[in-house]
Amino acid sequence: MNTAAPTTRPGSRARSLALGVLATGMLMTVLDGSIVTVAMPAIQSDLGFTPAGLSWVVNAYLIAFGALLLLSGRVGDLIGRRRMFLAGTGVFTAASLLAGVAASPAVLIAARFLQGVGSAMASAVSLGILVTLFTEPRERARAIAVFSFTGAAGASIGQVLGGILTDALAWNWIFFINLPIGAATLLVALRALPRDSRGRGGVDLLGAPLITAGLMTGIYAVVTIEEYGAGSAHTLGLGALSLALLAGFVLRQARAADPLMPLRILRSRRVSGANLVQMLMVAALFSFQVLVALHLQKVLGYGAAETGLAMLPAAAIIGAVSLGVSARLNARFGERAVLLTGLGLLVVMLGLLTRVPVNASYVTDLLPVMLLAAGFGLALPALTSLGMSGAKEEDAGLASGLFNTTQQIGMALGIAVLSTLAAARTETLTATGRPAAEALTGGYHLAFGVGAGLLVAAFAVALTVLRQPKGVRQASEGRVAAPVV
Repeated sequence: MNTAAPTTRPGSRARSLALGVLATGMLMTVLDGSIVTVAMPAIQSDLGFTPAGLSWVVNAYLIAFGALLLLSGRVGDLIGRRRMFLAGTGVFTAASLLAGVAASPAVLIAARFLQGVGSAMASAVSLGILVTLFTEPRERARAIAVFSFTGAAGASIGQVLGGILTDALAWNWIFFINLPIGAATLLVALRALPRDSRGRGGVDLLGAPLITAGLMTGIYAVVTIEEYGAGSAHTLGLGALSLALLAGFVLRQARAADPLMPLRILRSRRVSGANLVQMLMVAALFSFQVLVALHLQKVLGYGAAETGLAMLPAAAIIGAVSLGVSARLNARFGERAVLLTGLGLLVVMLGLLTRVPVNASYVTDLLPVMLLAAGFGLALPALTSLGMSGAKEEDAGLASGLFNTTQQIGMALGIAVLSTLAAARTETLTATGRPAAEALTGGYHLAFGVGAGLLVAAFAVALTVLRQPKGVRQASEGRVAAPVV
């Protein structure tokens, strides 16, 4: 299958503008994922959601987004990644309008599902477009650093912005804010993103529903663990069904004439290893992004906007490291060494969180933790470079979709496992007569400890699997073109 590659390579200024478009699209997607969590109480009060139903404001988005990334990435390779990005941004923007005017729970949940569809379409091909635009190793490293920063910063910005918009205006504006951003992204993308040709071949009509249904079922089972329990018939049954569908998909890909996911992509140690490391890392860091925010609000009594501001140093240090030094460090020492350093810092970060006291001082107990988040600014760009450099050019959209899929699976697993463990530990401590704040802190400590263990596992995988051949190290330093595995 021939790739949908740009017919002409744009100049430096045009590529910078295209990078801005891709980064803005990523920022809008990540921003939407975090901004809605702050507005949940207002949404529940206004639309009359039940406590169980309210979770579907988040779950509907996660299920659609995570399940469609892989399919969207491959279809983007076939019909053109530019077309897929434009279509996805359009769907997301239109769904944001529907969410903003929603007057009932059913309409809002449907709109959130459509937002997930649009996000999957646009996000799945973004990295594929980026790596075909920036082919020289040093400039690619800088572009990936910018792209990674927008994703990391979007979560923190969303928490602050969500609190401000909800308090100053209404919850509807957390969705309305996407309208001007989405419209501007579309207009600039039409001019900035280079046209690409259609790939040869077709969509595997049996493989597409197998992978979509398998991922959707699995993510649904994971996000409802807290409601049904990890050992319930509901969770185990859906988990078994998901595994059966995914196994059927793999078997189908080995035999299909035009596979949706050519299995050759998984033979690359860099692709498979980077995706496994990312899944473990993202699952672990859920305990930082969400549980630290909960600790600030439920234990220390911070408000929504105060919580976002308290976490801004983490976003700032991630941005400074991603944009300022990560590309240079990758070029000098290699992505694997930088990744290992970043993971080491993150292990220390979560290790410190296991010792944060109930009456924690922000300056002495939490600010050092926020600064250690610099490890994420080192790890993510290096990991993205490793994962994308291991794929052939004709598989760039698929590799991008796969990388985003494992990120969403890791996030869903982190949400399910760590929050369930924290809640169970809190309940146990409460039953023994511990005060509420102490019981909550004990639950968070357990989740942070498990998260640190996941990061240690990610470190081990990176150390043993992501070994870089000499040629790849030279490519990092800009002396030769990156080889394809």
